[in-house]
Amino acid sequence: MAGTVPADVIGELREAVVTLNKTAIYRDILEPKDAVLARFQPIFSAEHASNITEEEFRSFLLLENNHHWSGLHRQGPRMCSNLPKLRTALATLLNEAKPVSERLDEAIEMVSGMGKNVASAILMIAQPSRYGVWNNRSEANMKRIGIWPIFERGESFGNRYVKVNQILLQLRDALQIDLWTLDALWWFLDQQESGEVLVAEGAEPSATSVSGDNEQRFGLERHLHEFLRDNWNYLDLGREWPLYKEPGDEEAGYEYPCDVGRIDLLAKHKTQPHWLVVELKRNQTSDQTVGQLLRYIGWVKRHLAEEKDEVHGLIICREADDALHYALTTVPNVALRLYEVEFRLKEEEEKILGSKK
Repeated sequence: MAGTVPADVIGELREAVVTLNKTAIYRDILEPKDAVLARFQPIFSAEHASNITEEEFRSFLLLENNHHWSGLHRQGPRMCSNLPKLRTALATLLNEAKPVSERLDEAIEMVSGMGKNVASAILMIAQPSRYGVWNNRSEANMKRIGIWPIFERGESFGNRYVKVNQILLQLRDALQIDLWTLDALWWFLDQQESGEVLVAEGAEPSATSVSGDNEQRFGLERHLHEFLRDNWNYLDLGREWPLYKEPGDEEAGYEYPCDVGRIDLLAKHKTQPHWLVVELKRNQTSDQTVGQLLRYIGWVKRHLAEEKDEVHGLIICREADDALHYALTTVPNVALRLYEVEFRLKEEEEKILGSKK
């Protein structure tokens, strides 16, 4: 059984819930709850699972439809590549006659992409009073506030989920909210921790909101992060350093959650006992970037690496100043790579201006 959540943590989260209800998250995530459940609960019923269509399933994966989880749609093509197997996995996952730990282990084994993010979201839709969501966001926040459960080495994904869910149910009862609201609370804490501006309904955007060149650069960096994840296996780095995987999570190495933040990309060497922690330099100073990377390296050494393992670091940025170069000369096992963005306008063949006779 999971331990009891400390009273001081409950107190902090209660205050956060009060603030949450004054933010745009309330409008975007909490208000649509009833409509989302009304639309997708019939689809994710045990009776319908064996006949679900690809259109029904993939519609749920879209943020604009589920109003809660971004990024699920990335798994759509893989999961739907074998629709009969997907139907069998869903029927297994939703079969309440079996323990949820067994159902999860069987379902994720059947279908590539059916990891913790998708499976636990479906469970919440089907049984919103019984199952909470385990994804990178909830995991990162639970680790940060010190309530993440202890897993045994080699413990199955299903058993791990049961431990996580026990804590989520404790929080639900102590905070007197439902699991849907608790999942929205993780969004709020995430944004609060990162310093993003939360705009309440009817309020004007704060003057501190990102704008102009900074906004454009932030967008490029966000796309870079996703590009690296989606194309990692085709890069020279990916040939030697596959992204880290865990049971029930094939994308564990993307925004890997730990109690000092979320690692942008985490990889392990194909043949050597080496880890690679990748940090993208965004709107932060060189000192902040190096400091964050070193914290992540230290965390991986303590919590993931074996005693003989080496942990390396890599900073990827658009440009590097002298401060970054000087800092890296004193830090062993940390490298630097710069990226370039190329944008070209290409004329169609045979339609070049002035070429027509």
